[in-house]
Amino acid sequence: MDIILLERIEKLGTIGDVVSVKDGYARNFLLPQKKALRANDSNRKVFEANRDRLEKENAERRSDAEKSGEKVAGTEIVLIRASSNSGQLYGSVNVRDIVLGLEEKGHKIDKRQVILGSPIKTIGMFDVTIALHPEVHITIKANVARSDDEAELQSQGVDVIAQMNEDERSESEGFTEAVDPTLEPGEIPAELMQGADEGEDAAEG
Repeated sequence: MDIILLERIEKLGTIGDVVSVKDGYARNFLLPQKKALRANDSNRKVFEANRDRLEKENAERRSDAEKSGEKVAGTEIVLIRASSNSGQLYGSVNVRDIVLGLEEKGHKIDKRQVILGSPIKTIGMFDVTIALHPEVHITIKANVARSDDEAELQSQGVDVIAQMNEDERSESEGFTEAVDPTLEPGEIPAELMQGADEGEDAAEG
């Protein structure tokens, strides 16, 4: 379907562009949300008659979004979640969690403005994009941790998962027997030999 864009759409075009899109995308998203008009003669005339007003309104919305963006950009939200020892979450962090986290910080964001490719499934620091306007995108940080202390460490740049793995490795290494560096490979330590000799003496006696 050919449509006339009423605002800039990522990867499609900007106001006034006539582009061809799949029928479903136009009917289910662009047309009902008034982001586009069907490209026919009467709509072209309507658009041209209103182009100046539409461009002016768009510029005002963009300016408002830029001002809001200055307040929200770089905000760090802390999301405390339970996870396994490897850092895998029991569950996940989704768009709704991001919206609620921003709300707690005093930022009202519509869930449709949050661009999260897929739910977050591990602890760590994540950049999340917020589209305040088709031409204004900002980034916030989602700090997903198991405790406030852990979140604080991640804020300071500590890789908590790497640290957990390191601790796990140290623990498992603690269970291995210490190797005597003076021995040749295959040589039996003297104290074991001594024990064996005593055992033999006892058997003989």
